[in-house]
Amino acid sequence: MPEPDQSTLARRKDIIAAMRDIVPNDGGVIVDEDQLRPYECDGLMAYRQLPMIVVLPENTGQVAAILKYCHTHKIRVVPRGAGTGLSGGALPMADAITISMMKFNRVLDIDWDNRAVVVQPGVTNLGITRAVEHKGFYYAPDPSSQIACSIGGNIAENSGGVHSLKYGLTTNNVLGVEMVTIEGEILRIGGKGLDQSGYDLLGVITGSEGLLGIVTEVTVRILRKPETARALLLGFNSSEEGGNCVARIIADGIIPGGLEMMDAPAIKATEDFVHAGYPLDVEALLLVELDGPKVEVDYLIERVGAIARECGAVYSRISESEDERLLFWSGRKNAFPAIGRISPDYICMDGTIPRRRLAEVLTGMQVLSQRHGLRVANVFHAGDGNLHPLIMFDANQSGELERAEAFGADILKLCVEVGGVLSGEHGIGVEKRDLMPEMFTEDDMKHQERLKLAFDEDELLNPGKVFPTLHGCGELKTLHAREVANKFPDIPRF
Repeated sequence: MPEPDQSTLARRKDIIAAMRDIVPNDGGVIVDEDQLRPYECDGLMAYRQLPMIVVLPENTGQVAAILKYCHTHKIRVVPRGAGTGLSGGALPMADAITISMMKFNRVLDIDWDNRAVVVQPGVTNLGITRAVEHKGFYYAPDPSSQIACSIGGNIAENSGGVHSLKYGLTTNNVLGVEMVTIEGEILRIGGKGLDQSGYDLLGVITGSEGLLGIVTEVTVRILRKPETARALLLGFNSSEEGGNCVARIIADGIIPGGLEMMDAPAIKATEDFVHAGYPLDVEALLLVELDGPKVEVDYLIERVGAIARECGAVYSRISESEDERLLFWSGRKNAFPAIGRISPDYICMDGTIPRRRLAEVLTGMQVLSQRHGLRVANVFHAGDGNLHPLIMFDANQSGELERAEAFGADILKLCVEVGGVLSGEHGIGVEKRDLMPEMFTEDDMKHQERLKLAFDEDELLNPGKVFPTLHGCGELKTLHAREVANKFPDIPRF
């Protein structure tokens, strides 16, 4: 991480006073060490750092004033949502203001005619569905942490979930945002319309990991709940057979609502925790959900069952009620805490590979497990090849954290080697930052840096994340965001 700026630390008292002027509400500025402790890391708890101070603004005007002050006085900023991220994207800095957006927690508008909801970024992912489910609607992306993760954090990392195969990631379901730049300018990008003219700035912002600005309002698409949804549990004697079944289902033109896979260690840990009725005598378990009109679902269940038998399935169970379907999914969605019950620590990786290479990569992971002397359990979005290997270790044992990190790096290198990518939904953050050269050339990264510096030429927003080494504006001859605004005056600016 970048070295702390000593001149900033010397001005800490002045900065605290300025923040209290901007955010005068009780508890809006946190400075005591004990109260700062909950903000020292996100879901990647291997890396910790106390923030200089934490500020909790309550409205867009306060966010704009904070960022304008930081830009003027050259103070670093770390945006933070619910803190459930798994790549260290919200890791604080000793000389930076951490801005927590969790007081932005209101649903602002539900537009049934346009099937859109406007919310503040601190609203939880599941909170959006809860706000609209009484009329038969829901918000499709559903990360396992959906009960806690915020929609603002989902945008930062382009989060997915078990139903993203059919319904898309966050980027496919967000219609517009209000965002504040480091200079304190308030932009509105996108909206309720089906399409926007000009460059896809919304696509740039989604997944930008807090490097370009801070989102203060979000417009998302909601969908009508399917008439029928049923789930199948399919067990196989090997991960290779399970992987081949995934490929066959997709190749047959069937796009399930969800298509998940777990290996034997994950199955056992999850069943011991949730008691979802998972079979314990199989090496791989597929969870397949079909949704739509009842007649279509019944037909597809028969087709998927036939494909599974051809691929060697030794276990098959179909949900017979909504409660049973939800029980199947409760196992999958609690897989991460289930692993936490059997291991003092674990790291959750996030590589994505071509579906046809699933069996090869799973075999390769077992070889790496033996090489590094650490256990691994696999739980992943098999339909789109998004792997979540859970590497188990004990940080209290000397050298195990380092071995776990090396194991994770080797898994991600294997993903890239077979034509995949470093991340599917957790982001790069600090976890995968130093692996970026495995996937991108130096010129590739310089082009990405130019975009970053166009919004933040002083590198104040979430520094130390994503890029192994960040070049200066002069080196890359970047175009600053203000110049971009002059070139594209049609973007509303408030």
